[in-house]
Amino acid sequence: WTAPAPDGVKPVARTRHRLAIRTMSKVDFYILPTDALSARLDFACKLCEKAWRLGHRVYLHCQDAAQRDELDQRLWQFKGEAFVPHDHHEQHLDASVALGIGSDAGAHRDLLINLGADVPGFVGQFERIAEIVVEDPSIRQAARERFRFYREQGYALQDHRLQRL
Repeated sequence: WTAPAPDGVKPVARTRHRLAIRTMSKVDFYILPTDALSARLDFACKLCEKAWRLGHRVYLHCQDAAQRDELDQRLWQFKGEAFVPHDHHEQHLDASVALGIGSDAGAHRDLLINLGADVPGFVGQFERIAEIVVEDPSIRQAARERFRFYREQGYALQDHRLQRL
């Protein structure tokens, strides 16, 4: 006999003697006070650096190869005195900070920074998910749809309305 999972957690696997559980991922929506698409990438760099410095593994899910290449360049130069070591996920699966465009995030589990238009299928494997939103109408509409998806799936949601960048 196994006890049901408490509220806020979902079963991962049943074992003979107990129910293994994992807490539901937390999703943070960062709403930036600009319509500049480049601000999303700049903020992704800042968020990524902070998480990496705290020892977390970060997976940046990009919309396409062009966005990944631009983010790659920004991570090397967004701070004059420092950079965030990173690699393309497809080339180095064990990178602490990985930039990916595919449907597999590998062994990354800590932080997903989603820059894609949709919720990636592997989203549930992460402890934290960051969604970065600017005032561009197409970005805001896609973010609303992702917010609805997360809410319907029972994810813990938090929004952060930044006053300045």
